[in-house]
Amino acid sequence: MAAEQGGRIQTASKGMPVVAPLPGMRKHRTLWQDAARRFFRNRLAVVGLVIVSFFLFLAIFADFLAPYPYAKVDFANVRVLPMVNPNYPLGTDEVGRDYLSRLIYGARTSMTVGITIQLFALLIGVPLGGLAGYLGGKIDFVISRIIDIMTAFPGLIFAILVITLFGGGLWKVIFALSITSWIGIARLTRAQMLALREKEYVEAARALGVRQRDIIFRHLVPNALSPIIVAVSFGIPAAIFGEAGLSFLGIGINDPIPSWGKMVGISGAYVRVSWHMALFPTLAIALTMLGFSFVGDGLRDALDPKMTR
Repeated sequence: MAAEQGGRIQTASKGMPVVAPLPGMRKHRTLWQDAARRFFRNRLAVVGLVIVSFFLFLAIFADFLAPYPYAKVDFANVRVLPMVNPNYPLGTDEVGRDYLSRLIYGARTSMTVGITIQLFALLIGVPLGGLAGYLGGKIDFVISRIIDIMTAFPGLIFAILVITLFGGGLWKVIFALSITSWIGIARLTRAQMLALREKEYVEAARALGVRQRDIIFRHLVPNALSPIIVAVSFGIPAAIFGEAGLSFLGIGINDPIPSWGKMVGISGAYVRVSWHMALFPTLAIALTMLGFSFVGDGLRDALDPKMTR
């Protein structure tokens, strides 16, 4: 074994040169490692991630964190203000239910709605957009016209119509909001497919006889994930806000399941004397929206290949 002075080039016993890394040379990072590094260097994105993680923690462990069951009533302590009764640090609602417990369980409702709706959007929008963008022709025409027709229906108004026909409830709200949630994902995926299908590696896969389904889901979709991930991160707070709006109108989540939007809506009759009933759920909705917005902005910057910071 021989080596050049400085340790830069080494020669193996069989005479094959082996190049050693130069002093100070950085290890190669993958796209996702580089994106993670840029994301965690963005302070607002990290703040947003902390906020989102906090509400996810509340949603997952609500059964252990909430002091009382969300449906337990105490008619002797109706609309108690915060810090007045030590048993109810954030006060009670109009029928004496602990407000802290209902806020914690409300996080579970909001996160369930937001994440589930975006999962449906991915399951519907990505395959449809991928087929339309990659195959083109009549398939693209038919799928694009379906998207155009669905776009003509305002999402929230369409959800109100569906809930009016079938009634409220958690899963009916998710269904009503999911009907139009996939449109943006489908449009975005189609645009990505149109841009990527002419790339050299796609042409090489076609020349090798790879099936179209494998080209779409193994080669094109992974390369189109960056903008889709960003769209999902912005879609979750939009879904949460949609549920809050429906519940505020009284046609969303049914009692006794807590919802931040419903809590704000009910508080309107008592807000002058029981200010906490409007303040705390409003803050919860605002912080959740802010956290996801910061995360979405951070992901958009981190996954942009033109970003070098």
